[in-house]
Amino acid sequence: MRLGAIRGFARYLHEADPQVEVPAADLLPDKAGRAVPYLYTDAQIAALIEAASTLRIAHKTATFQTLFGLLAATGMRIGEAIALDRPDFDADARTLTVRNAKFGKSRELPLHSTTTSALTQYLRHGDRPRPVGATEALLLSSVGTRLWVSDVQTCFRALRARAGILPRSAACRPRLHDMRHSFAVNTLLDAHRVARGAMPLPTQSTAGSLAELPYHPHIQHVNPGKTYWYLHAAPELLELAGGRLERHLGDRR
Repeated sequence: MRLGAIRGFARYLHEADPQVEVPAADLLPDKAGRAVPYLYTDAQIAALIEAASTLRIAHKTATFQTLFGLLAATGMRIGEAIALDRPDFDADARTLTVRNAKFGKSRELPLHSTTTSALTQYLRHGDRPRPVGATEALLLSSVGTRLWVSDVQTCFRALRARAGILPRSAACRPRLHDMRHSFAVNTLLDAHRVARGAMPLPTQSTAGSLAELPYHPHIQHVNPGKTYWYLHAAPELLELAGGRLERHLGDRR
Protein backbone atom coordinates (compact mmCIF):
# COMPACT_ATOMS: atom_id res chain seq x y z
CA MET A 1 0.00 0.00 0.00
CA ARG A 2 2.87 2.38 0.80
CA LEU A 3 4.55 1.59 -2.49
CA GLY A 4 1.28 2.34 -4.26
CA ALA A 5 1.31 5.84 -2.77
CA ILE A 6 4.93 6.25 -3.86
CA ARG A 7 4.02 5.20 -7.42
CA GLY A 8 1.46 7.96 -7.64
CA PHE A 9 3.93 10.56 -6.41
CA ALA A 10 6.65 9.20 -8.71
CA ARG A 11 4.35 9.46 -11.74
CA TYR A 12 3.69 13.09 -10.83
CA LEU A 13 7.43 13.84 -10.59
CA HIS A 14 8.13 11.89 -13.78
CA GLU A 15 6.10 14.46 -15.75
CA ALA A 16 8.57 17.15 -14.68
CA ASP A 17 11.71 15.03 -14.69
CA PRO A 18 11.76 11.99 -17.02
CA GLN A 19 14.74 10.59 -15.11
CA VAL A 20 12.53 9.90 -12.05
CA GLU A 21 11.87 6.17 -11.97
CA VAL A 22 8.32 4.93 -11.44
CA PRO A 23 8.26 1.60 -9.54
CA ALA A 24 6.81 -1.21 -11.65
CA ALA A 25 3.19 -2.13 -10.91
CA ASP A 26 4.08 -5.80 -10.50
CA LEU A 27 6.66 -4.99 -7.81
CA LEU A 28 4.93 -5.76 -4.49
CA PRO A 29 1.44 -5.40 -5.99
CA ASP A 30 -1.30 -4.42 -3.56
CA LYS A 31 -4.25 -6.68 -4.29
CA ALA A 32 -7.48 -5.64 -2.62
CA GLY A 33 -9.44 -8.52 -1.15
CA ARG A 34 -12.55 -9.05 0.93
CA ALA A 35 -12.77 -11.01 4.12
CA VAL A 36 -14.41 -14.43 3.97
CA PRO A 37 -17.90 -13.96 5.49
CA TYR A 38 -18.61 -15.68 8.78
CA LEU A 39 -22.13 -17.13 8.57
CA TYR A 40 -23.60 -17.30 12.06
CA THR A 41 -25.89 -20.11 13.17
CA ASP A 42 -29.02 -19.40 15.19
CA ALA A 43 -27.32 -21.01 18.17
CA GLN A 44 -24.36 -18.65 17.88
CA ILE A 45 -26.61 -15.58 17.75
CA ALA A 46 -28.45 -16.86 20.83
CA ALA A 47 -25.13 -17.49 22.58
CA LEU A 48 -23.95 -13.96 21.78
CA ILE A 49 -27.16 -12.45 23.18
CA GLU A 50 -26.83 -14.64 26.27
CA ALA A 51 -23.20 -13.54 26.71
CA ALA A 52 -24.39 -9.93 26.87
CA SER A 53 -26.17 -10.80 30.11
CA THR A 54 -22.74 -10.99 31.78
CA LEU A 55 -22.23 -7.23 31.40
CA ARG A 56 -22.24 -5.51 34.76
CA ILE A 57 -24.68 -2.69 33.94
CA ALA A 58 -28.26 -3.81 33.36
CA HIS A 59 -28.98 -1.13 30.76
CA LYS A 60 -25.81 -2.02 28.86
CA THR A 61 -26.95 -5.64 28.82
CA ALA A 62 -30.34 -4.61 27.43
CA THR A 63 -28.73 -2.35 24.82
CA PHE A 64 -26.34 -4.96 23.44
CA GLN A 65 -28.92 -7.75 23.50
CA THR A 66 -31.29 -5.49 21.56
CA LEU A 67 -28.54 -4.41 19.17
CA PHE A 68 -27.41 -7.96 18.36
CA GLY A 69 -30.99 -9.13 17.90
CA LEU A 70 -31.78 -6.16 15.66
CA LEU A 71 -28.76 -6.77 13.41
CA ALA A 72 -29.61 -10.46 13.08
CA ALA A 73 -33.31 -9.84 12.40
CA THR A 74 -32.98 -6.99 9.89
CA GLY A 75 -29.54 -7.27 8.25
CA MET A 76 -28.80 -3.62 9.05
CA ARG A 77 -25.31 -2.20 9.00
CA ILE A 78 -23.93 -1.42 12.46
CA GLY A 79 -23.66 2.27 11.59
CA GLU A 80 -27.32 2.33 10.54
CA ALA A 81 -28.44 0.75 13.82
CA ILE A 82 -26.45 3.20 15.92
CA ALA A 83 -27.84 6.16 13.94
CA LEU A 84 -31.49 5.21 14.61
CA ASP A 85 -33.57 7.75 16.53
CA ARG A 86 -36.67 6.99 18.59
CA PRO A 87 -39.04 8.56 15.99
CA ASP A 88 -37.61 6.13 13.41
CA PHE A 89 -39.34 3.26 15.22
CA ASP A 90 -43.09 2.94 14.59
CA ALA A 91 -44.43 0.21 16.85
CA ASP A 92 -47.97 0.45 15.45
CA ALA A 93 -46.86 0.10 11.83
CA ARG A 94 -44.08 -2.33 12.85
CA THR A 95 -41.44 -0.49 10.84
CA LEU A 96 -38.02 1.08 11.24
CA THR A 97 -36.91 3.99 9.04
CA VAL A 98 -33.22 4.08 8.18
CA ARG A 99 -32.27 7.62 7.21
CA ASN A 100 -29.24 8.92 5.32
CA ALA A 101 -27.61 5.51 5.07
CA LYS A 102 -24.93 4.54 2.55
CA PHE A 103 -24.79 7.06 -0.34
CA GLY A 104 -27.35 9.19 1.53
CA LYS A 105 -30.26 6.82 0.89
CA SER A 106 -33.16 6.08 3.22
CA ARG A 107 -35.45 3.08 3.48
CA GLU A 108 -38.28 1.65 5.58
CA LEU A 109 -37.85 -1.80 7.10
CA PRO A 110 -40.84 -3.99 7.97
CA LEU A 111 -40.37 -5.72 11.32
CA HIS A 112 -41.55 -9.06 12.64
CA SER A 113 -43.87 -8.83 15.63
CA THR A 114 -41.20 -10.32 17.90
CA THR A 115 -38.70 -7.65 16.85
CA THR A 116 -41.29 -4.94 17.47
CA SER A 117 -41.98 -6.35 20.93
CA ALA A 118 -38.28 -6.53 21.78
CA LEU A 119 -37.70 -2.89 20.77
CA THR A 120 -40.79 -1.73 22.70
CA GLN A 121 -39.64 -3.60 25.80
CA TYR A 122 -36.16 -2.08 25.50
CA LEU A 123 -37.55 1.46 25.31
CA ARG A 124 -39.64 0.81 28.44
CA HIS A 125 -36.68 -0.58 30.39
CA GLY A 126 -36.80 0.81 33.92
CA ASP A 127 -33.18 1.95 34.15
CA ARG A 128 -32.99 3.62 30.73
CA PRO A 129 -30.74 6.65 31.32
CA ARG A 130 -31.79 10.19 30.62
CA PRO A 131 -30.51 11.21 27.17
CA VAL A 132 -27.61 13.66 27.20
CA GLY A 133 -28.36 16.91 25.41
CA ALA A 134 -30.76 16.77 22.49
CA THR A 135 -29.97 13.20 21.43
CA GLU A 136 -32.96 11.08 20.41
CA ALA A 137 -30.93 7.91 19.90
CA LEU A 138 -32.94 4.70 19.94
CA LEU A 139 -30.01 2.75 21.38
CA LEU A 140 -28.44 4.59 24.31
CA SER A 141 -25.16 4.00 26.09
CA SER A 142 -25.15 3.60 29.87
CA VAL A 143 -24.38 7.33 30.22
CA GLY A 144 -27.19 8.48 27.95
CA THR A 145 -25.24 9.15 24.76
CA ARG A 146 -25.41 7.63 21.31
CA LEU A 147 -23.29 4.50 20.91
CA TRP A 148 -19.85 4.71 19.30
CA VAL A 149 -18.88 2.10 16.72
CA SER A 150 -15.46 1.63 18.29
CA ASP A 151 -16.99 0.92 21.73
CA VAL A 152 -19.49 -1.50 20.21
CA GLN A 153 -16.74 -3.36 18.35
CA THR A 154 -14.64 -3.65 21.52
CA CYS A 155 -17.56 -5.03 23.51
CA PHE A 156 -18.50 -7.38 20.67
CA ARG A 157 -15.02 -8.89 20.58
CA ALA A 158 -15.17 -9.62 24.31
CA LEU A 159 -18.68 -11.08 24.15
CA ARG A 160 -18.03 -13.28 21.12
CA ALA A 161 -15.11 -14.84 23.04
CA ARG A 162 -17.38 -15.50 26.02
CA ALA A 163 -19.93 -17.03 23.66
CA GLY A 164 -17.30 -19.38 22.22
CA ILE A 165 -17.62 -17.96 18.69
CA LEU A 166 -14.20 -18.69 17.23
CA PRO A 167 -12.59 -17.92 13.84
CA ARG A 168 -13.01 -20.67 11.24
CA SER A 169 -9.73 -19.74 9.55
CA ALA A 170 -7.25 -16.88 9.38
CA ALA A 171 -9.41 -15.29 6.67
CA CYS A 172 -12.81 -16.10 8.19
CA ARG A 173 -13.26 -14.30 11.49
CA PRO A 174 -16.58 -13.35 13.15
CA ARG A 175 -17.46 -9.70 12.58
CA LEU A 176 -20.58 -7.68 13.32
CA HIS A 177 -20.99 -7.00 9.59
CA ASP A 178 -21.24 -10.76 8.99
CA MET A 179 -24.72 -10.67 10.54
CA ARG A 180 -25.73 -8.91 7.33
CA HIS A 181 -24.31 -11.79 5.27
CA SER A 182 -26.09 -14.30 7.51
CA PHE A 183 -29.38 -12.42 7.11
CA ALA A 184 -29.13 -12.50 3.30
CA VAL A 185 -28.39 -16.26 3.26
CA ASN A 186 -31.19 -17.01 5.73
CA THR A 187 -33.62 -14.99 3.61
CA LEU A 188 -32.86 -17.14 0.58
CA LEU A 189 -33.03 -20.30 2.71
CA ASP A 190 -36.51 -19.33 3.89
CA ALA A 191 -37.59 -18.71 0.28
CA HIS A 192 -36.34 -22.17 -0.74
CA ARG A 193 -38.14 -23.87 2.13
CA VAL A 194 -41.43 -22.08 1.60
CA ALA A 195 -41.50 -22.27 -2.20
CA ARG A 196 -43.48 -24.93 -4.00
CA GLY A 197 -42.59 -25.51 -7.63
CA ALA A 198 -41.02 -22.52 -9.33
CA MET A 199 -39.39 -20.12 -6.89
CA PRO A 200 -39.07 -16.39 -7.66
CA LEU A 201 -35.76 -15.21 -6.24
CA PRO A 202 -36.39 -12.68 -3.44
CA THR A 203 -33.60 -10.40 -4.52
CA GLN A 204 -32.31 -8.02 -1.87
CA SER A 205 -31.82 -5.22 -4.36
CA THR A 206 -33.70 -2.98 -6.70
CA ALA A 207 -33.99 -5.14 -9.75
CA GLY A 208 -32.71 -2.77 -12.44
CA SER A 209 -33.17 -4.69 -15.70
CA LEU A 210 -34.68 -7.53 -13.69
CA ALA A 211 -37.70 -5.39 -12.95
CA GLU A 212 -39.95 -8.37 -12.31
CA LEU A 213 -37.99 -9.29 -9.18
CA PRO A 214 -39.26 -7.71 -5.94
CA TYR A 215 -37.24 -5.09 -4.06
CA HIS A 216 -36.04 -6.24 -0.65
CA PRO A 217 -35.87 -3.21 1.68
CA HIS A 218 -33.53 -4.68 4.28
CA ILE A 219 -30.40 -4.79 2.12
CA GLN A 220 -31.15 -1.96 -0.35
CA HIS A 221 -28.87 -2.21 -3.36
CA VAL A 222 -29.37 -0.58 -6.74
CA ASN A 223 -27.51 -3.36 -8.56
CA PRO A 224 -28.44 -7.03 -7.90
CA GLY A 225 -24.76 -7.87 -8.37
CA LYS A 226 -23.99 -5.96 -5.19
CA THR A 227 -26.49 -8.08 -3.26
CA TYR A 228 -25.13 -11.38 -4.55
CA TRP A 229 -21.90 -10.65 -2.67
CA TYR A 230 -23.90 -11.28 0.51
CA LEU A 231 -25.12 -14.67 -0.72
CA HIS A 232 -22.69 -17.51 -0.10
CA ALA A 233 -22.63 -21.26 -0.52
CA ALA A 234 -23.83 -22.28 2.92
CA PRO A 235 -24.19 -26.09 3.26
CA GLU A 236 -27.92 -25.74 3.97
CA LEU A 237 -28.42 -23.61 0.88
CA LEU A 238 -26.44 -26.00 -1.33
CA GLU A 239 -28.49 -28.95 -0.05
CA LEU A 240 -31.78 -27.23 -0.84
CA ALA A 241 -30.58 -26.04 -4.23
CA GLY A 242 -29.24 -29.51 -5.06
CA GLY A 243 -32.57 -31.06 -4.16
CA ARG A 244 -34.42 -28.67 -6.43
CA LEU A 245 -32.02 -29.49 -9.28
CA GLU A 246 -32.53 -33.24 -8.80
CA ARG A 247 -36.30 -32.83 -8.87
CA HIS A 248 -36.00 -30.73 -12.02
CA LEU A 249 -33.76 -33.20 -13.84
CA GLY A 250 -35.62 -36.30 -12.70
CA ASP A 251 -34.41 -39.40 -14.57
CA ARG A 252 -32.28 -37.29 -16.91
CA ARG A 253 -29.49 -37.03 -14.35
